[in-house]
Amino acid sequence: MTPPVSVGVRRVRAHAEPLPLPRYETALAAGMDLRADIEGERTLAPLERLLVPTGLALGLPPGYEAQVRPRSGLALRHGLTLLNAPGTVDADFRGEVQVLLVNLSSEPFTLRRGDRIAQLVVAPVSRASLVELQILESTERGEGGFGSTGR
Repeated sequence: MTPPVSVGVRRVRAHAEPLPLPRYETALAAGMDLRADIEGERTLAPLERLLVPTGLALGLPPGYEAQVRPRSGLALRHGLTLLNAPGTVDADFRGEVQVLLVNLSSEPFTLRRGDRIAQLVVAPVSRASLVELQILESTERGEGGFGSTGR
């Protein structure tokens, strides 16, 4: 396991009862839970999407990103997932992290303040230099695309 990296966090709104900061729920968890920083409740109808504020802005160090991923329990039990999964929070972004939820079930889903809505995974970033070529080296797979490797 790599050593922890320090990530600054700022609350973007003041509340009488602030939500807990994201944290790892188990010793080997890869992600921290993001919570819905909304007032009251919001109901997502089937196939409705909603941009949900988390109330947090991050200060990621250079060379890192934060990935916003779906929570498996919400997906399994309620058909809730993220439209742009994984979402990327770049190291130079200082705005509020928001989560783009979609209800893929046939039932409405009620979201409440403080509900855990997504996972936040902090990960190192590799930078690449693209080199334009006329011919790429061949591989066994070649140009085989979607479904080309079988089931």
